[in-house]
Amino acid sequence: MSNKHAVAPVAEDVTGIRNVVLVGPMGSGKTTLARALLSASGMTHKVEGPALRSTNLDVTSTQWNEVVISIIDTPGYADFLGSLRAGLRGADAALFVIASVDGVDAATQLLWDECEVIGLPRAIVVTKLDLERADFDETVAVAGRVFSGGVLPIHLPIHADGGDLAGFIDLLSTEIHDWSPGARQILDADPEHLALIDNKRSELIEGIITESEDESLMDRFVEGDEIDGEVLVRDLERAVTRGHLHPVLGFAALPRPIGAELILDLIERGFPNPLERELPIATSPDGNPAQPLAADPAGPLCAEVIRTLSDPYTGKISYVRVFSGTLRSDEPVHVSGHFSSGSGHVDHDVDERAGVITVITAVGPAPITSASAGTIVAISKLPHAETGDTLSTPGNPLLLESWQMPEPLLPVALRAHSAADEDKLGAALARVLAEDPTLRLEQVDHAGTTQTVIWTMGEAHAELVVANLRDRFGVATDAEEVMISLRETLSAATTGTGRVVKQSGGHGQYAVCEIEVEPLALGSGIEFVDKVVGGAIPRNYIASVERGIRTQAAHGFSTGYPMTDLRVTLIDGKAHSVDSSDMAFQTAGGLALKDAATKVPLSLLEPVTQITVTVPDDFVGAVLSDIAGRRGHVVVTESSDGGTSTVTAIVPDSELTRYAIDIRAISHGGGGFHRERAGYALMPPIAAKRILGN
Repeated sequence: MSNKHAVAPVAEDVTGIRNVVLVGPMGSGKTTLARALLSASGMTHKVEGPALRSTNLDVTSTQWNEVVISIIDTPGYADFLGSLRAGLRGADAALFVIASVDGVDAATQLLWDECEVIGLPRAIVVTKLDLERADFDETVAVAGRVFSGGVLPIHLPIHADGGDLAGFIDLLSTEIHDWSPGARQILDADPEHLALIDNKRSELIEGIITESEDESLMDRFVEGDEIDGEVLVRDLERAVTRGHLHPVLGFAALPRPIGAELILDLIERGFPNPLERELPIATSPDGNPAQPLAADPAGPLCAEVIRTLSDPYTGKISYVRVFSGTLRSDEPVHVSGHFSSGSGHVDHDVDERAGVITVITAVGPAPITSASAGTIVAISKLPHAETGDTLSTPGNPLLLESWQMPEPLLPVALRAHSAADEDKLGAALARVLAEDPTLRLEQVDHAGTTQTVIWTMGEAHAELVVANLRDRFGVATDAEEVMISLRETLSAATTGTGRVVKQSGGHGQYAVCEIEVEPLALGSGIEFVDKVVGGAIPRNYIASVERGIRTQAAHGFSTGYPMTDLRVTLIDGKAHSVDSSDMAFQTAGGLALKDAATKVPLSLLEPVTQITVTVPDDFVGAVLSDIAGRRGHVVVTESSDGGTSTVTAIVPDSELTRYAIDIRAISHGGGGFHRERAGYALMPPIAAKRILGN
């Protein structure tokens, strides 16, 4: 469809803006609900492919009555938690989408708890009420048990004579919204529904008054006074904004959408506007405190990139939430991006000129000249901007406190398919990294070979990266096994001699050195000791011997892995007044270490990692058994509040390559882990023998 007819919905002021994120597991019906909300508001929906819908957040703005609503549809798959958290950052309230036939899974419970921590107001939409097994009441009861208090329905489903969903009773207005004729009809409640309404309505009103802490209204309620519906709606919005009341609504998609208009009404009248939400903390780019932000169009400009689209032909598009001030097209902005060390993302503080600003509607992008506080828009021509970057005015640069980025825990090694692909791989990876702050790039040196490793959130995430490199940037890659950087050491004390003797014609080379080598504790590295006496080796060549030993240790001996955790003591040697040289003694030092390595068995050291696994208590036994099967050593197991436990263990890196996938299966999606490098440990002899070949 042509975009020339797209008209931007624009609110009169900040109070007329609602930013809502849809949260829920894959298959719960988030995208179907988003499209129904857009259709009910009078806009036909745009169509994106299934891959885009399931892996990225999608922002579409519409208008309902006098309110502009930006609907942020997020991925439901755990691999794309980074996009979901970006959606949480851009929103002022969340709709948790729960399928009536599936209940509440562990991952959804974790997301609810996360929203609780950041204070994001929440409501619940129970979907798929058109299915035969749908049970609205049971889903509400389960949500009430699993989530924090204040889960109360504000609508009750009603059914036609054949059992199909016909509509909903609005418990606040006591009206019936009936879709059975086709279009929605609003009717007075039937006598048969009055008893049900009275019971559930009293419970809802009590919850609204309690959670809004309206003491004057509580007195009237206790005395039996009739309370005006507008007063109840006002207190409902207050209770929801405080994060203490979580209204439950229903929705069915087939044979026609039922309930979308009621959900839009709740968003309009029951969800907070940007003025009612605490904004992220801002500092200067170098970390100095800045004035607290407010959702004021006249305030200092401060916005954040919540999604980045990078196309090799059309350039980069940045989806931006404006928190403060006003963003204007074709004016300079300061782009500030600061990332953790080793992430593969480059820190930057640059001034750029904003391109065209558009509001993304269901029929396409609608250009606007400026975007004020509270709005979510798309901007072109910000070449350095990445997801998570802060936009501000060049004269007052700011940096927003980053939202919590999930830790990428699945390593995937990529190799360019051809020389032509190799030439383009670096630039393509940079563009992929700009879109996705959850990716981490690492160049691993393995026995003299450099391997490109991307750290991802899971298999689907890794597959998406490979597909983007191939389909969008024309770079074919092959996955290969992630190589583990081992180390060599000697199993016992020994001696070695290095001789360099060349004295036949012309300037010769002469150096002899004798060393003693003994193993040290893990993590000690290479320690060099000089015990030469009597000037057997001139002082100016001692450092040459040490350089030769360290160079040989870095190259390894049998496998090509570096040697470590050794004390090398230089005890004797010989020199020639004419033929000795720096290079001769460097070579002799290396030969001496190689000679020592031939006299005792080598031991291999493997990198180990400390993992901290958090799982529901029911899965602790399975986690402990799995860690034992990975040659891991459990350090401690601790129980926490809320029915979870934490297991800390030391596990070889080679056993953790797929742990990000396996822990989800072990814990049924309710577990996660954090990893920290813990140095090296001796590899068991059987495993080492396979590598050493002896």
